[in-house]
Amino acid sequence: MLTADRVLAAGIMVLSVYFMWHASALSIGWNGMTGGPGGGAFPFWLSGIMFLCAGGIVLRSFKDSAPFAKDDTPFFDPDTLRSVVVVTLALTATVAALPFAGAYIAIPMFLLWYLKIYGKHGWVLTGALTICTPVFLFFFFEVTLKILLPKGWTEPWFFPLYARFF
Repeated sequence: MLTADRVLAAGIMVLSVYFMWHASALSIGWNGMTGGPGGGAFPFWLSGIMFLCAGGIVLRSFKDSAPFAKDDTPFFDPDTLRSVVVVTLALTATVAALPFAGAYIAIPMFLLWYLKIYGKHGWVLTGALTICTPVFLFFFFEVTLKILLPKGWTEPWFFPLYARFF
């Protein structure tokens, strides 16, 4: 298990450096002309946080392990492996649906499935998150950051909102 922790954390650290390198092609500081963060700020700093967290996992794995300790525990038990595969397939289907159904249909559908069907949570939590998440995503990405998310066949539904906010 410790080896798996170390390998995955090291892989995340390498990906973080790669993401930070690409994000630094854009401004990562405050942009005085637009009065907001540069285009690379969020990816760069989030990747930096991801790097630090993965580094903490690596350090913790060395601190908690005795030298030359043998750990024969499987990385995933069968139930956990089944859960990981099912959720991975659902996320893959969600990403595949993004160009056609759009983010504002695909993401709530995934949340509905994940919370109500897979997680067996109540309707209040499921409904609140399924409705509030796309509303938050719209205002955060499209209105605040001016980053358009894919809308697929729902694009015409957003024309009145574009007229209001842009």
